[in-house]
Amino acid sequence: MAAQSKLIDGAIKCSCQEYMHPWTASCVSGGAGILLACTPASMRTYSVVYLLALVMKMRIPRLLDIKRTIIGILTSSAFLTTNAYLFSLMVCVVRRLVGGFYMSTVAFIPTFIASIAALCIERPARRTPLALYVANEGTEALWNMLESRGLVRSIPNGHVLILGCSLTALLYMYRRGVHKSKVKDVTFKALSILMAKGEEGPIKASEAPTTQTSCLHPFNFGSIAAYVQLYDRLRNSKHPSCSHREGCGTYAIVGGLKPFLGGVGLQVGLKLLLNIGRIVKLKMDWRKQIFNKNSLQLGLALGSFSLIFKAVSCGLRITCGRDDACFAIPAGLLGSIGLLQFPNITISLYVMWKTLQMLYNWGSEEDLLPKVPHFNMLLYATFTAVLFHSAILEASSIRNSYYKFLENVSGKRINLFDRRPFESLGLKSHAQLQEVIKRLKIDMTNPLPIMPLTV
Repeated sequence: MAAQSKLIDGAIKCSCQEYMHPWTASCVSGGAGILLACTPASMRTYSVVYLLALVMKMRIPRLLDIKRTIIGILTSSAFLTTNAYLFSLMVCVVRRLVGGFYMSTVAFIPTFIASIAALCIERPARRTPLALYVANEGTEALWNMLESRGLVRSIPNGHVLILGCSLTALLYMYRRGVHKSKVKDVTFKALSILMAKGEEGPIKASEAPTTQTSCLHPFNFGSIAAYVQLYDRLRNSKHPSCSHREGCGTYAIVGGLKPFLGGVGLQVGLKLLLNIGRIVKLKMDWRKQIFNKNSLQLGLALGSFSLIFKAVSCGLRITCGRDDACFAIPAGLLGSIGLLQFPNITISLYVMWKTLQMLYNWGSEEDLLPKVPHFNMLLYATFTAVLFHSAILEASSIRNSYYKFLENVSGKRINLFDRRPFESLGLKSHAQLQEVIKRLKIDMTNPLPIMPLTV
């Protein structure tokens, strides 16, 4: 009893109304308001997600596809709405249980409980992608919070290093042939497009070198024919352990050219899709949006990575006289130099978490790592809790896009949560909120959120 009394005495004495719903004294009305506000926002969000996924199939949807899309929209919308509603409810419940607020109970613990419960509504196939998405967002927010405390320090192009190491690990698994037996994932299909079949594992035993390669005559560079023969030899020669049909030089150059064209096409296509409204209104600035060097960045990154990876792999096979899955490690790390052309922290963190997931699955299949039940749900709940904590107490550490998302699904409530009672925590939460509001140009003229339910 004495320990419990000491715990309560150390709490920040702040009511639910003062912090979360200053427009109504009723916790029930506060929760019901966020439920009503989040429902249409969730429907809009997931309608776009599922319809875009339907379009990406590049075929006329069947009746079954339409039915699955509608069910998916309703299920995912119910999950997101429940998550928002339970967060509001659990903040009030936890405050009443512990007698006040602590740093962990302002957002983290209520969000963790709400996220576990809400994710039970979502389809099991969607839980892992959701966990990887919030882990991506939450990792950056967590790093920013640690950096603001001086506990870590960013290094130049650190996210490029993360992406390079992640791709190297994926390519090692690809060369080992893990994707054919242990870990089957759509990510390996993307790798097969980037690297083609020339680097696909498992590695087969190579044949002994033919006598033709050992009886090559020296060139007489006094004639033009010698240069033609040299070009032909460089273009067609390859080591017996190389599984590609063409010569190593052609293989590396063409292998870099195809991803380059694909990357440019993908980046231009996305820009056109995002600017469809301007195109229809004939207000598109083509030179600024499309015809500039930025449209080449993704293509240059993919093309140079593929070219260097394949050139180094062939070089190692020729030097060592054999093929080995371990060659993917130096080839991938050297190929990462090309990724400097397209530095993107979002892609880097997503690929990192996807790689960690696949390495974990591989390790568990080999009985090297334990299988943790519902690990994807725990991962989702943990990083969602980090994001909510960040958005409320340390708003400047969260990505602008995710804060806008939270503002949308909360019915603009997140801007109106009063952080001033928590100034004793030393995080300057109110000042950070004002900085975010100013940076995102959020309109704060209306003192009430959407669906305030002030009764």
